[in-house]
Amino acid sequence: MAALKSDQEINKVFIQKGLKTDAISEIIKLAKQRRLVISNVPKTKLDQLSDHGNHQGVALAVAAYHYATIDDLFDRAAAKGEAPFFLILDELADPHNLGSIMRTADAAGVHGIIIPKRRSVGLTSVVAKTAAGAIEHVPVARVTNLVQVAKELKERGMWLFGTDMKGTDYRHWDAKGPVCVVIGNEGKGISSLLKKTCDEMLTIPMVGHVQSLNASVAASLLIYQGFNSRHPLK
Repeated sequence: MAALKSDQEINKVFIQKGLKTDAISEIIKLAKQRRLVISNVPKTKLDQLSDHGNHQGVALAVAAYHYATIDDLFDRAAAKGEAPFFLILDELADPHNLGSIMRTADAAGVHGIIIPKRRSVGLTSVVAKTAAGAIEHVPVARVTNLVQVAKELKERGMWLFGTDMKGTDYRHWDAKGPVCVVIGNEGKGISSLLKKTCDEMLTIPMVGHVQSLNASVAASLLIYQGFNSRHPLK
């Protein structure tokens, strides 16, 4: 439904035969408003299209997602009259993590995400499904060299904050102003060269037996600490 309400280019809408729900009726209404081709197909066809995922009786064939530029991210912040708030995801491998991070980023008003072209998950169907509509609202820039982009962001007035076991307690982090949070790969963390470009490292304190957090969970905590300091309670 988020895709149908956006400017996303859609080639075809597939609806399971005989399925009648309020949500399906709304999807058909939106598709007809956009004059899209609607195909009523058996459940087996949707199972095949979704690689036997939980399709809920509907699927869209869409064009490849368009990646944004760094300027697009700055323009989005400027259009909202806000200081830029970006994320850099350093070689994230799991599409579920990227989708979850996009969902949190949209909820907390992050202006955009930056990922590398190589050794990183891109905007796939799994990411789109996990993001639950957020993929239509959070621009993603895909760049050749994260270190060069990090330096460019600093030249344009941004402060970069990485994540590390040894750093400042993230609860002391003041994210007012133009900031970018750097989240590392699920296994090896932030690359050493990118870490050197960060202005400060942030640590999430842990007192339990498992001394690590899922990448999307760590990102969500930092994103909302950023939200808290940028939008304090009155």
